[in-house]
Amino acid sequence: MNQTQRARALRQNMTEAERLLWHHLRAHRLHGQKFRRQQPIGPYIVDFVHFGARLVIEADGGQHNGSASDARRDAWLKHQGFTVLRFWNNDVLLSIEAVLEAILDALPLSPSSLSPGPSPSGRGENLENCIHTGFS
Repeated sequence: MNQTQRARALRQNMTEAERLLWHHLRAHRLHGQKFRRQQPIGPYIVDFVHFGARLVIEADGGQHNGSASDARRDAWLKHQGFTVLRFWNNDVLLSIEAVLEAILDALPLSPSSLSPGPSPSGRGENLENCIHTGFS
C-alpha cells in the first residue's frame, strides 16, 4: 500500500478522538482556518495539518507514550519548519474546548500572517516546536 492509499485508509478509519477533532477543524470551522486530515508530509502521515501556519496536530493514544519513533518523526517535522502539537485522545474526548483553545494559541495572530514559508509568524513562533499537551 503506497502512502496515498494509506492516508485514504486512515481517513476512513479515524479514531473517535480524531473524528471529534476533525468535526471542529473541518470546513474552516475553527475561526476560518483551513486544516487537512491524514495528510502525507515527506515519509510520514500526520493526523491534521495547517500548511499556512506550518502546524501539525496529533491525537495520540497510549501507544504513543514515550515513543522513540514519534520523537524521530517530530524531529524531522521540526526540521521541515513545522510545530507539532500532540494531545492525548482522552483530552480530546473530555476537554475539546481546551484542546481547540491550545490550537488557536498556536496559530498566527492574523490570517494575513499565514504564509507557506518555513518560519511561522505570530504566537506560534514562540512555542516549542513539539508540544505534548495534557489537560487532565
